[in-house]
Amino acid sequence: MPFDLILRGGRVVDPSQKLDAVTDVAFAGGKVAAVGTALKADPGTEVRDVSQFIVTPGLIDLHTHVYWGGTSLGIDAEEFCRLSGVTTAVDTGSAGPGNFAGFRKHVIEPSQVRILAYLHVSHAGIFGFSHRIMVGESEELRLMNPIEAAKVADANRDLIVGIKVRVGLHSSGTSGAVPLDIALEVAGEVGMPLMAHIDHPPPSYEEVLARLRPGDVLTHAFRPFPNTPATAQGTVKKAVLDARERGVLFDIGHGKGSFAFKTARAMLANGFYPDTISSDIHQLCIDGPAFDQVTTLSKFLCMGMELPDVIAASTVNAAMALRRPELGSLKPGSVGDATLISVKQGQFDYEDVVGEHLIGDRKIVSEGVVIGGRWWHPN
Repeated sequence: MPFDLILRGGRVVDPSQKLDAVTDVAFAGGKVAAVGTALKADPGTEVRDVSQFIVTPGLIDLHTHVYWGGTSLGIDAEEFCRLSGVTTAVDTGSAGPGNFAGFRKHVIEPSQVRILAYLHVSHAGIFGFSHRIMVGESEELRLMNPIEAAKVADANRDLIVGIKVRVGLHSSGTSGAVPLDIALEVAGEVGMPLMAHIDHPPPSYEEVLARLRPGDVLTHAFRPFPNTPATAQGTVKKAVLDARERGVLFDIGHGKGSFAFKTARAMLANGFYPDTISSDIHQLCIDGPAFDQVTTLSKFLCMGMELPDVIAASTVNAAMALRRPELGSLKPGSVGDATLISVKQGQFDYEDVVGEHLIGDRKIVSEGVVIGGRWWHPN
């Protein structure tokens, strides 16, 4: 089959293949067709010289809120992805069983960007989240809708990758871990992983982790005090190590209130890297401190993670969390998504959610994306 598009001569970094080399990547029929040097172009092949850039599998942002217009926290997925190098945006619970049909019809299906979703166990998803209104949807147990959530998840398996719940003082009030237990029942019934949000106690970090199963995701994993994974002495809590040992996944979910440099430095110093790095982008953090996915990735690069490890946390690791092995890779036959980035040198001011600043020497910049084998440049 002739190639539709060849990215010529970039530094290809694909952790799924342990590949870091200058080579070509070709696409045909919406998929990755070949990776190799001097790939032959046919007369109808679009060839792009990307020798100045790094080519990665299409970035996956495992924690976003893109139900634009249907929820107050939703942002425009296409605009966001054009600027941040993301080819797959995973919405995490913006919609519940009561409004997922609208999310699917009016946002997901028309989008040029791939949007997958965790379905909230609460009937209307995250409905009271704005600059002026902040109502924890998990506070009101009457809104927990496990029967309908299971039905909607089962009927939309092409798009729904798991069940979402938010627990903590700000999202579930005094309900503690009860919403989490309800969500776990749904996840077990439909055979899907769960993503759990955590904020201030109750419940505690340890109480949440004790309930999670292999393949479940704890987001906001490197959050600030209280409910942090690190001890006051800067070591990793035993419950955190035990959870990783049994297969629980740890996601960043930066957002407006859920990532601290102090926590991250302690975890990284102990060799505890996040499984996935995500932005938790929404209306309250798109203008800072999260901004976008590449800014979130840049923070970890500047804290000492190697570039291939940072890329893995937004590609192959995220695809594994989603149970979608066709994503997050440039292996021939994979979905034809790629991200072009550059790493700028200089002095860059990064901020976490508690106001601490980090002056980093590098910044990852999105230079363009390929979606479904088609060049889709941010400009």
